[in-house]
Amino acid sequence: MSTLAQLPDHQLLRLEELLADPALPEAMRLDESQGYLCAALSGPQPIPESQWLEDVLGGPEETAGEVGREAAALLRLLARGLETELASGKPLLLLLYPESDDDDPASDFVPWCEGYLHGVDAAADDWFDFLGADDDQEDSDEIAYLDERLFPLYVLTGDAEAAAREAGEEWPAGEELEELRNECEENLPQAVSDIYRFWLAQRGTGTIRRQTPKVGRNDPCPCGSGRKYKRCCGPATG
Repeated sequence: MSTLAQLPDHQLLRLEELLADPALPEAMRLDESQGYLCAALSGPQPIPESQWLEDVLGGPEETAGEVGREAAALLRLLARGLETELASGKPLLLLLYPESDDDDPASDFVPWCEGYLHGVDAAADDWFDFLGADDDQEDSDEIAYLDERLFPLYVLTGDAEAAAREAGEEWPAGEELEELRNECEENLPQAVSDIYRFWLAQRGTGTIRRQTPKVGRNDPCPCGSGRKYKRCCGPATG
């Protein structure tokens, strides 16, 4: 498990212990918690603290007594640290567990990404509806920008592949798929920070400068499947 700049090591380890405590049987793992909080702090409006605490802990902090209260206090500190790091614009330090107990295991990105997407789903306002997404209209720059930044999460969770196979479309395999996953793993830390800063700008009147070509929801998916982006790796908008 990697260390975090958002909490000192001793507090990070204590939070990990608390989230695994039997008093919190429905709590998220530590990696899931960080992913969820990154999304909860983003979006059209941040998810209220009372809601994200209950989601992460698996219930109101009071129901778990001292364990719940201590975990909640550390989660509040973690959230404040995350806000500072995300706002810096630098790639986020991700908390990841290894995939196995091998001597040199790969990091497991799936729980982290699933936690993040849980946070997206928990938002009061659907992210794409808020931006005016409409399958019958050309995407705005804002929608395309957000699509591109969310792309790594949908690849790494397997959602993009599942959507392609359900539609009977081709999906990369072998070395091509491995290269795609590696690229998404490399891009994820920066993408998460970009998304947070994107929503900060949306809450004000700022704009986001595009540094990559726009990929519209009706354009060919960059994964190479031949399908439209909105029908393949692009997040569903309802």
